[in-house]
Amino acid sequence: MTAQLISLLLFISTITPKTEKSYVAIFNKDNYYAAIASQNINNINTELTIVQASEIHEKDAYEGSLLMVKAGLVKSISEKISLFRSGRQKLESCIKANIQNTELHFLRLMIQENVPSILNYKGDIEKDKSIIINTYKTLPQDVQQYILDYSKKSKVLHPSDF
Repeated sequence: MTAQLISLLLFISTITPKTEKSYVAIFNKDNYYAAIASQNINNINTELTIVQASEIHEKDAYEGSLLMVKAGLVKSISEKISLFRSGRQKLESCIKANIQNTELHFLRLMIQENVPSILNYKGDIEKDKSIIINTYKTLPQDVQQYILDYSKKSKVLHPSDF
């Protein structure tokens, strides 16, 4: 009887519809920086979804910088303004709460260097540059690499700075 019960249960499990497994992608800095560099709205949106679902400490900074990059990729002027303002507020709030976090200054520098002047968001470039250069060697290896990679195409940071 036990063998028949096991066979029956195995049979039922093969005909019972499987529910779709849901998962939450885990935030990964390599993917985040790749999305930023791609300037592809689909990559930005995917990474935004991951960041928004994450519980990382600097969540607002990562989300804010992605929103500001996305603002440059959408067509609607009103959406550009809305995304940029929302992103700026998130990033700036996170920097104020974590003033010693060099990576957040790097995020802001990347955004400020690449936004149009009309947005008046270039006031902290020199300050952020100085913080990044002065604390570079104390940063985790992966963050150092992101900064070094960015410096190869930046007009503000240069590989020789490090």
